Amino acid sequence: MRAVQVTRLDGPEALEYGEVPDPSAGPGQALIEVHAAGVTFPDLLLTRGRYQIKPELPFVPGSEVAGVVRVAPEGSGLAVGDRVAAFPGFGGFAELVAVDPQAVFPLPDRVSYTAGAGLPMNCLTVHFALVRRGRMTSGETVLVHGAAGGVGTAAVQLARALGARVIAVVSAEAKRETAREAGAHEVVLAEGFRDAVRELTGGRGVDLVVDPVGGDRFTDSLRSLAPEGRLLVIGFTAGDIPTVKVNRLLLNNIDVVGVGWGGFWLQRPGYLREQWDQLTPLLEKGDLDPLLAGARPLRDAAGALAELDERRVAGKLVLDVR
Repeated sequence: MRAVQVTRLDGPEALEYGEVPDPSAGPGQALIEVHAAGVTFPDLLLTRGRYQIKPELPFVPGSEVAGVVRVAPEGSGLAVGDRVAAFPGFGGFAELVAVDPQAVFPLPDRVSYTAGAGLPMNCLTVHFALVRRGRMTSGETVLVHGAAGGVGTAAVQLARALGARVIAVVSAEAKRETAREAGAHEVVLAEGFRDAVRELTGGRGVDLVVDPVGGDRFTDSLRSLAPEGRLLVIGFTAGDIPTVKVNRLLLNNIDVVGVGWGGFWLQRPGYLREQWDQLTPLLEKGDLDPLLAGARPLRDAAGALAELDERRVAGKLVLDVR
């Protein structure tokens, strides 16, 4: 089969496209014929050996895919020919991938393979963040950092679909339209976002902050919270891991909440399907629909990851495999 491999830990340029042996489904595994694969920040980290999972070289990256079931283990609830999205963890930048059936999800007919490949990582992460960790309720106000990226656009869409007012934060004027297209009610620039939030909320602040960025905007995010507000720590794409002076938490009864989706579901594999079942009605209605930055051919995986690395992607980037 055709696949992309990481052959050395030198970043996106270390990816090599070519022929590799077909994978075989292990005991209890499903085999998926991949039609499209999502491009994620963990894939980028894997190319530099900076992710918590460190496969032996060479390996095939790619943590989320959409395609057709080719092998379905008995008792899995899957059938050969099913249209599915899946979360293999890695191995998805290939024409075939073996996956635990608990990480394989039925894809509604209205959702294309390209869109389906952009769902598992981002949508399940922000669902865990907003619903379980953030305890978001309809009518609350949610501030989303990095709102033009893959995680950000997913957070904007899902928060709005669940009844929140959404204020999006973007790093540049050129990214405003992406956040609006995702469904943000208001869009502000990262520079001076605290003052903008104060004005938009009449001085009250927001109930939740979704932060996949980290870095130097963290303190102003805390200051943007309303009483009993929650700041959801999802990641650190800015590179720097911020610290918090805990007296700030006392002043307004606010929470800083860790969002470790991977660590949570690995101990509870059935949770992934629970999440997907909750999201399926939103997918079927079109309320949740990945905002695609475009599709690149599989052979251009290195270029796609370079775009992500250089912050040139607005929306969700996907690889066309077939």
